Amino acid sequence: MIWFDFAMRVLVALALGALIGTERQLRQRMAGLRTNALVSAGSALFVAVSILSPEAQDKERIAAQVVSGIGFLGAGVIMREGMNVRGLNTAATLWCSAAVGLLAGIGHALEAAIGTAFIIGANYLLRGMGQRLNRQAAAAGIEVEQPYRIVATCDATEEVHVRSLMLHMLGAMPALVLQSLHSEDSSRIGKIDVQADLLATSGNHGLLEQIVSRVSLEKSVSAIRWATLNGTPE
Repeated sequence: MIWFDFAMRVLVALALGALIGTERQLRQRMAGLRTNALVSAGSALFVAVSILSPEAQDKERIAAQVVSGIGFLGAGVIMREGMNVRGLNTAATLWCSAAVGLLAGIGHALEAAIGTAFIIGANYLLRGMGQRLNRQAAAAGIEVEQPYRIVATCDATEEVHVRSLMLHMLGAMPALVLQSLHSEDSSRIGKIDVQADLLATSGNHGLLEQIVSRVSLEKSVSAIRWATLNGTPE
């Protein structure tokens, strides 16, 4: 394999990986443009190593190692998002980017491009289909997990106490799955918004009300509310 052919294969893998990563970047996911591009290009480089190797069995062996090794990178993405299960789709996209890179590295640019189109199509089209299925299930009376957000506005000096209280109450309610708990500057001077994102079924609204009622008793809390998130799933 001459250097020009090598460069073109890596370039195709990098470009197609970046194309896949663009969709993730637009949705502000942990693994976005650069990550997917590097995963795809790296896979192509590993396959190129096997092609340049004089040992015939190296191609299959290195490709298999890429497939298994990408699982560790995907697991890292999920861990970085805590209990946010949406990271599973990002990890799956990384895995697919590696497959595209393998195809490009072997020299099958057309097949790699077709795979890229399917991956992007799945991330766009199946998202809408999943939303429609969730709405139909809700209309049929089937309890479906939905994302909720609790926001408590408190004095900045009492932020740690309010966070600890919310975390303690959520930990005592297994039906509520905490996804993230963080603080943001409030629009009101000297105030902090403590925000908890969680998953729950519609039948557990009473538990949300319990949390809101208890936290609202704190003197430092000037406002607290909960709402269903209308954001689209990953």
